[in-house]
Amino acid sequence: GKLTALEPTEKRSNSFIIWKCQCDCGNICEVSLGNLKSGNTKSCGCIGLSYGEYCIQQLLNENKISYTTQKKFNNCIFENGYLAIFDFYIEDKYIIEDDELKIKIYNKGETMKKIILTGDRPTGKLHLGHYVGSLKRRVELQNSGEFDEIYIMIADAQALTDNMDNPEKVRQNIIEVALDYLACGLDPKKSVLFIQSQIPELCEMTFYYMNLVTVSRLQLNPTVKSEIQMRNFEKTIPVGFFTYPVSQAADITAFKATIVPVGEDQSPMIEQTREIARRFNNIYNTDVLIEPKILLPENSACLRLPGTDGKAKMSKSLGNCIYLSDSEEEIKQKVMTMFTDPTHLRVEDPGHVEGNPVFIYLDAFCNDEHFEKYLPEYKNLDELKAHYTRGGLGDVKVKRFLNSVLQDTLRPIRERRKEFEKDIPAIYKMLEEGSIVARKKASITLEEMKRAMKINYFEDKEYINQQAQKFA
Repeated sequence: GKLTALEPTEKRSNSFIIWKCQCDCGNICEVSLGNLKSGNTKSCGCIGLSYGEYCIQQLLNENKISYTTQKKFNNCIFENGYLAIFDFYIEDKYIIEDDELKIKIYNKGETMKKIILTGDRPTGKLHLGHYVGSLKRRVELQNSGEFDEIYIMIADAQALTDNMDNPEKVRQNIIEVALDYLACGLDPKKSVLFIQSQIPELCEMTFYYMNLVTVSRLQLNPTVKSEIQMRNFEKTIPVGFFTYPVSQAADITAFKATIVPVGEDQSPMIEQTREIARRFNNIYNTDVLIEPKILLPENSACLRLPGTDGKAKMSKSLGNCIYLSDSEEEIKQKVMTMFTDPTHLRVEDPGHVEGNPVFIYLDAFCNDEHFEKYLPEYKNLDELKAHYTRGGLGDVKVKRFLNSVLQDTLRPIRERRKEFEKDIPAIYKMLEEGSIVARKKASITLEEMKRAMKINYFEDKEYINQQAQKFA
């Protein structure tokens, strides 16, 4: 399965010169060096496969490794100089080296393993922004049966980075967040719920990762920038808060998470985690760390739910939240005083639904059944929006409808929470058991990291023997 480079063509692909090549079969094809190694080449007509795929199959055959192809692998990726192929199922893990191509092939177990890590800071009860941004999706993913391991973290250590002078606030809200988790449907039989500070391995990993990130790179993180401004930390920012993207990278990679379901505002944090994992693997010539992928809410209205006051973000510190545990009366009061379209002064005035928090909330929460139940004169949200846009529909009527929708959504969550509140010691026991499981997982990753970094001094007996011979 060799290609012979004949001559460069006039064509270019990004920064690669395209070479005219001849396959063993005699066919002529065009390939760039980068694509040659990544397997992303034009198909050779005689074999009906890309050159990369053909070479891999040939190497497998030459090494007498039995395999089956699940599908044509269009998603081959380079991983530390290896071409990582995820569509071949074999009994064991192999690394095959060719003159120009190193191929790592994963067995089915490794290929199919999917792990989730996500969590929240315990600085208060969870609100609707948490629910639509991540929490609802976590429950759906947990119950889908598609994931091998799910870790849900209460990030108390991270919360202390801007609450160090008020640890009691963090301490009190551990149970509040745990109750909200359980009330929304997270199940300790399916997900590992744990407390961040009880996993000391995360601190050690963070320390090593700090050597892989520059101050200027942290300063470029838009999430860090906005959080600093919101807390007036421009001149007095704690080092722990400034470096919390590094801590978050440790949280994610410790559990080898492949998927991180979060809100849109966390995208820069996940990208920084990927950079750290990639750099660690490259420096230490290993594949210990996994580069996670972000999973955003499918509903665009859920990407970032605005506050009830119309501010860009629902935030506990701004007092513009509707909490999952709010009473029926509290929800109604907050909805009826919500910010709407400031130009919609009279019922007959045309209104704007874009950027209107009431309609953004309806986008996130209502469905056609709600209209049938509470507002039968409209078939769906599109009809309601059309009426509001042309005028003749008052804000009060729309808010009353939103209140009914939210009451339907939050009532069962509130009722389940009250049941869990009857046995608080059991909640702490659940968190303790989850923390034990989480620590075992993180300790394995840390051991692998230290082995790659060659700081596993006492377990490397071969090295100790070499040193003994050196001084003999």
